[in-house]
Amino acid sequence: MRLGYGARGATASVVLGMLLAGCAGGGGRPELPPAQFVGATEGPGEEYVIGPLDSLQIFVWRNPELSAKVQVRPDGRITTPLIADMPATGKTPSMLADDMKIALREYIKDPIVSVIVENFSGTFSQQIRIVGATEKPASLPYRANMTLLDAMIAVGGLSEFASGNRARLIRFDKNTGKQNEFTVRLNSLLKDGDTSANVRLAPGDVIIIPQSMF
Repeated sequence: MRLGYGARGATASVVLGMLLAGCAGGGGRPELPPAQFVGATEGPGEEYVIGPLDSLQIFVWRNPELSAKVQVRPDGRITTPLIADMPATGKTPSMLADDMKIALREYIKDPIVSVIVENFSGTFSQQIRIVGATEKPASLPYRANMTLLDAMIAVGGLSEFASGNRARLIRFDKNTGKQNEFTVRLNSLLKDGDTSANVRLAPGDVIIIPQSMF
């Protein structure tokens, strides 16, 4: 049975529509649940993990000469009065404070140490990476309750030729050791103001934004 010109045109339109829908839908990847609005219900995140180039304020109670403001070196260590080359990267502030107490016991009795992170970059494994068709691809320090909208504002939004609704979010699952991929709808979020497209980010997320194919 031969199709007439009108039937063939209609069939081609249906096929083209299906292809376009597949492109816009993110290839069948699941979506993350929408982020809740920031407000009174916003809670603290997990305790911060110190990274290279972080600035730390270290207080030793009743020993101001041992207190110091230091920057974590690229090799992940710090040096303070009486303590040289103390590993800092990968520790929480409380863990580092405990290690410094142990080291200082050689010099003073029952030291009380506190560590405050003043300027932070975070470890590489915790940073949020945005690559592809954005105004300025970047690695951003993760902070508690960070959302997709926060990250996109930080990198200046989408480039002119970005295909925002085909963007992917790659997330490492530390429980299973696997990477999971999710669709994120950046056009809906940034151009249409669809707040349901705003999702909560997790440390180490990678956002990949492709360019439009046509």
